[in-house]
Amino acid sequence: MTLFELAKQQGKAKVAIAAKVDGVLVDLSSQAPGNADGIEWVTPGTPDGVEIIRHSTAHVMAAAVKALFPQARITIGPSIENGFYYDFDIDVPFTADDLLRIEAKMGELVKADLPFVRDDLGKDAARTLFPGEPYKIELIADIPDATVSLYKMGDFLDLCRGPHVPSTAKIGAYKLMTTAGAYWRGDSSNKMLTRIYGIAFASKKDLDEHLRFLEEVKKRDHRKIGKELDLFSINDEIGPGLILWHPKGATVRNVIEDFWRARHASSGYDLVFSPHIARQDLWRTSGHLDFYRAGMYSGIEVEGQDYQLKPMNCPFHIQIFNSGLRSYRDLPIRYAELGTVYRYEPSGTLHGLLRVRGFTQDDAHIFMRPDQLDEEIFKVLDFTLFILGSFGFENYEVYLSTRPEKYVGSLDNWAAAESALKNALERKGMPYQVDPGEGVFYGPKIDIKIKDMLGRSWQCSTIQVDFNLPERFDVTYVGEDGSRHRAIMIHRALMGSLERFFGVLVEHYAGAFPLWLAPVQIDILPVTDKAAEYAGELRERLRSEGFRTEVDARNEKLGYKIRESQLNKVPYALVIGDREVADRQVTPRRRGGEQLPSMTVDAFIEIARTECNNRAS
Repeated sequence: MTLFELAKQQGKAKVAIAAKVDGVLVDLSSQAPGNADGIEWVTPGTPDGVEIIRHSTAHVMAAAVKALFPQARITIGPSIENGFYYDFDIDVPFTADDLLRIEAKMGELVKADLPFVRDDLGKDAARTLFPGEPYKIELIADIPDATVSLYKMGDFLDLCRGPHVPSTAKIGAYKLMTTAGAYWRGDSSNKMLTRIYGIAFASKKDLDEHLRFLEEVKKRDHRKIGKELDLFSINDEIGPGLILWHPKGATVRNVIEDFWRARHASSGYDLVFSPHIARQDLWRTSGHLDFYRAGMYSGIEVEGQDYQLKPMNCPFHIQIFNSGLRSYRDLPIRYAELGTVYRYEPSGTLHGLLRVRGFTQDDAHIFMRPDQLDEEIFKVLDFTLFILGSFGFENYEVYLSTRPEKYVGSLDNWAAAESALKNALERKGMPYQVDPGEGVFYGPKIDIKIKDMLGRSWQCSTIQVDFNLPERFDVTYVGEDGSRHRAIMIHRALMGSLERFFGVLVEHYAGAFPLWLAPVQIDILPVTDKAAEYAGELRERLRSEGFRTEVDARNEKLGYKIRESQLNKVPYALVIGDREVADRQVTPRRRGGEQLPSMTVDAFIEIARTECNNRAS
């Protein structure tokens, strides 16, 4: 009896698209086990069901491409978050019109209700089924098993582990989205292929909801808003991944940095600065040349010696610590720096402010005794949540990343570091997930991913325990017993890259920053020329109180000025007419359109100051 036949007996055949047998996903065409207790039916709305639908939809798309473009050579087509992709080797890349034709052909295949049929063959027999498909032949050669599994759907055949939906009619709602270039197997030395991305869901309702979400994402794109609000730019003459901060963007950045510095100074950190390059031997000692060379730029020769642009700040902070004799009474010592670093990112991975080649980290390194480790991690967690909360981020995903395959240091130290991080999270009461093998080469870490207004997760904060660099650089302090002892380090960044954090902020607020962050906080809008003098006086008063204020003195109608202020996402517009001039008052309008009653300048200043102090409001 097949699982499909068993599903019919149990009344599940209309809803089940696959099954889990003892935790393993299988097709409904598989043989049913003797004991039905270990069977779990997989339906379209479940996570497993949606992934199977997406994988099956990728096959349908590839079949449609082969039907319309027989010369296209097929490669691989996995399911991914929210959809799928498939890579093709084709001489002329697909156009937008081609995607419409492919999508229409997919509809024909779905309507035909073609079954997905699995077969297991020896590798030699499988090779004969893929004439003119060199990528499939290469994949067959790489499979370690003596046999390979294939799926046939209509005239289309593909290598695949499965499982798949029983037939194409079980595929839900889908849409082809974009094309992109992709190297075969992600290796830039291989041929560039054409990738088609699509999205797929169990129902049209889910698809439509996701399309609405994508429209909102598009509206909030920090690259689009950054151009509209004149915040930053990227110039090809300077180079990709290198950011030019315009005055308004630089204003927001300065507010962020001033807040950061003030809070660190009051939290027991010493602020330091370090150079942008160093002798290459420094990076050899730190281990970065061995473990991080692919992310570093090539060396710079200075007077016959090799120097390197810094990818990290930590070796510099270690040298500051090692510049003097430290006592156990001095610890912990906390060095913080807004340090600009440079890392090589392939051009295909660059994305506005979110993935760049030169960026500033809100970096800090804490040197401590072993008995101080648990308390320092706990304090950093507290500090992290305070900083993130100040910018309006209250929801997080927390990960404990453990020892990777390639690491340095002793297993005992790794175990102690992982235990300290785990204890701090549990003491703080923060739910977390273990992310096996995702620690950095020198130590385990806590990663905090913030969630924005759309529920998207962004990696920003990290807390890393390091026993390794203190060994490599001989970082010691004089203990109570008068002898030298090895210090422990914590590497931590609360916002991560300022560029990335700023990009996330732009998308989180859709460019409508809270008052304390807005590049222009208050627009003054005189209704007539007679109000111009009072508007100028008001601007100077507000600026003296610390508010970033501008006057729109153009000879335009009031409605036009209000609209312009709203488009520029200025939090407050103060309308100044004859009555306001006579009464020495202001009539504030919030950027959302709410008009407040007329009030004294002092009353408005009190409202604005309270709002700034609340920060994230």
